[in-house]
Amino acid sequence: MSLQAMRIEVELPAGPVTVSADRREVPSGRGTIVVAHGAGAGKDHPFLEGFTRALTDEGFSTLRFNFPYVEQGRRMPGPATHAVLTWSAVVDAVRALDPDAPIWAVGKSYGGRMASMAVAEGAMSVEGLAYLGYPLHAPGKPEKPRADHLPLIGVPQLFVEGTNDPFIQPISQFDDVVATCRNARVVWIDGGGHTFEVKGRKLPASEIGASLAPIVAEFARP
Repeated sequence: MSLQAMRIEVELPAGPVTVSADRREVPSGRGTIVVAHGAGAGKDHPFLEGFTRALTDEGFSTLRFNFPYVEQGRRMPGPATHAVLTWSAVVDAVRALDPDAPIWAVGKSYGGRMASMAVAEGAMSVEGLAYLGYPLHAPGKPEKPRADHLPLIGVPQLFVEGTNDPFIQPISQFDDVVATCRNARVVWIDGGGHTFEVKGRKLPASEIGASLAPIVAEFARP
């Protein structure tokens, strides 16, 4: 199994751009899990490398990609519209490689929220969505939740969440949001923060990412 570098064209309102992606293909027929990074790190973060490598061990092909702002060397995300269009273009590119294979969308924090918006807006079609630390609100600002679109999503949703994640406190508010979704469940990582680090347990980011792969793989299996 080799790592294949790709360039994917995205039609943004200001004109086309290309984003880079890395693909690992597994000839198992289980399909492809497409993975997006969080706001503060690109596709090559060790967390995502460990996560996607472990997913291939579970029998899934994977593709992880950058959003345009990362390609352009900027630290802050661009407009949500750009991220939605990028998700759509990436899923279209994956589907062109194997039109009949199922596709799941997974995102770390920001990347997952953008995937949920793309599906809610009808910009892309996937078998299901998995969020690695859904950012319900900015830390300390529960009065501004980012959840109005979640009930519009018809495909299954999996929330993988740390119990100490400041982006979903208070947890009662998060539970209320999940209850509005049509088909959603939560897997809790006890003591986990927003990057799933657990106080007193020092592990490399790649190992933390890899530890979440079996949870997502179980969700994606038929």
